[in-house]
Amino acid sequence: MTEQTVLYETRGAVALVTLSRPQSLNSFTRAMHRELWAALDRIEADRGVRALVITGAGRGFCAGADLAEFDFEPGPDLVRRADPGPVIEQAFNPTVRKLQALRVPTVAAVNGVAAGAGASLAMTCDLAVAAPGAVFIQAFSRIGLVPDAGGSWFLVKRLGLARALGCAMLGDKLTAADAKEQGMIWDVAAEGEECVDAALKLAQRLAELPTKALVETRKLLRAAASNELDAQLDLERDTQSALGRTHDYIEGVMAFREKRPARFKGE
Repeated sequence: MTEQTVLYETRGAVALVTLSRPQSLNSFTRAMHRELWAALDRIEADRGVRALVITGAGRGFCAGADLAEFDFEPGPDLVRRADPGPVIEQAFNPTVRKLQALRVPTVAAVNGVAAGAGASLAMTCDLAVAAPGAVFIQAFSRIGLVPDAGGSWFLVKRLGLARALGCAMLGDKLTAADAKEQGMIWDVAAEGEECVDAALKLAQRLAELPTKALVETRKLLRAAASNELDAQLDLERDTQSALGRTHDYIEGVMAFREKRPARFKGE
């Protein structure tokens, strides 16, 4: 039996997905991508799951691509064999797209180093909570490449152009505290608290809220970056109208009027 590289469990209404190649700082192989897709498909199919936490086993969150999967053996066709384009197109880009389109809110629990596409993975999630000792590194410039797995897009959206350029071109480490201050992540776990526990608490809060409204909020805020105001106003109107036909909208308003806690179903 091949050892699993992605672990899946549920904690109530929260799915906990753990990247599990600790000996390689959870760097991605193609097989690991496929296992992650299977875990995300389980979440799509299980309506009892209302939020996701993704973390790494051991001392790292994710070190990006496992370079051992690239063929750098000297000889004919070296340039073609070492081309990173195919693995980006066939593995990393589908992972980013599946996470961004997931039907539940997502939280990254960054327990250690998040390097390259690993940092992109953390930013792909809706929210990220880091351990105090975690670091974020965009080290592509050190090997003659550029940020990928959405990194060039997320860095600008989260940090602004000036900081994104510094982060990507210099390849310096960004501490968890600086990542929070600069807007890369949502929060840093308290000293003595496991970041996974902090992320699970946050995910449980999200799981108790109206799931469809949270996911539509994600879509709206992403669209705002490229929409003119008039287009965004129309999109808000249409989204509100669609959500107005959901159980959770009716329940939320009724609960407010009756001065009781709302019982959302994610429907």
